Amino acid sequence: MKILILALSGIGDALMFTPALKLMREALPDAEIDALVMFKGVKDIYDRNACLDKVIYFDFLNEGLIESLRFIKTIRNNYDSSVNVYPSNRSEYNFINFLIGAGKRAGVKYLRKDIPNLGMLNNVRVTEDDSVHNVQTNIRLIEKLLNKTFTEEPPLDFTLTEDDLTFAREYLNKININGDDLVIGFHPGSAVLKNHIYRRWEPEKFASLARSLINKLNAKILLFGGPEELELKKVIKNQINSPRSVIVETDNLPRSAALIKRCNLFVSNDSSLMHVASAMQRKVVAVIGPTNPHYIHPWKTEHRIVTLNLDCAPCFFYSPRHLICTRTDVKFKCIRELSVEMVYNAVTGLLNN
Repeated sequence: MKILILALSGIGDALMFTPALKLMREALPDAEIDALVMFKGVKDIYDRNACLDKVIYFDFLNEGLIESLRFIKTIRNNYDSSVNVYPSNRSEYNFINFLIGAGKRAGVKYLRKDIPNLGMLNNVRVTEDDSVHNVQTNIRLIEKLLNKTFTEEPPLDFTLTEDDLTFAREYLNKININGDDLVIGFHPGSAVLKNHIYRRWEPEKFASLARSLINKLNAKILLFGGPEELELKKVIKNQINSPRSVIVETDNLPRSAALIKRCNLFVSNDSSLMHVASAMQRKVVAVIGPTNPHYIHPWKTEHRIVTLNLDCAPCFFYSPRHLICTRTDVKFKCIRELSVEMVYNAVTGLLNN
């Protein structure tokens, strides 16, 4: 049996499929299981996953339609089954899954915009459930594909190499972090496509939180984020105005993950690095505004969700539409009115726990 996993969305989504991937491999030890990805960070994660035989990387976003179709032709009809990782509620992803030509094409039946996004091109389906985690939905999808029930719900899988850990030790030594330090990681960024920038807690609040943690707990703060978030990290560091805060810069995701593994606790928006911190089994404080916490709460690790639980939330669901706010008093009140005190209390409560 040959199976292709289509992990075309992003880092967090790819990580939240790894528990289902583990169960699939245990159920099919002799199958060939490959993955098709289009983001470098996802390739970094999946290249290290022992459950996969091969990771195929193709940049659909930048290669264009003609080259993408040529590429798909090279792998068309090579697989018995294919799986669209949840969430992937886009017509392009469903069409690619269809063009792969597998006899069984697994994909979730979405509660919103399923028909316009060609969900019917998948022929092995489970219905989306707003009350369960993305990991659990992926497991249900694999259960349907394999006609098998699993009782286990494994943790996220992001394997680090000895080289990654050696890099982290040397990096931490260079920035004067030792084993006795209280280290708290921040990820103040998030995706920005489709107005997702409005999922971000304000930079000045991250800075204020950092100052409190430095002054009251003598913490050291590591500011994480991709190259595109460097200016955001600089703004926050300048506002913190303390040598106990450091901007983390690495050349790949596994090295960042190895540094996250050293953190005693990680504070994050709803972002891919929140899930990386979960995979590293860190304590996580998640600052959640318009997203459904049932979908994305830190998986299988100690955590606190800081949210206002407004009547209008969650308003972000898995569909191609842009994130919008219909409130007339405070736009994106769910994230704008989350106070520094609320997050600080969550941090200290989780540390004390």
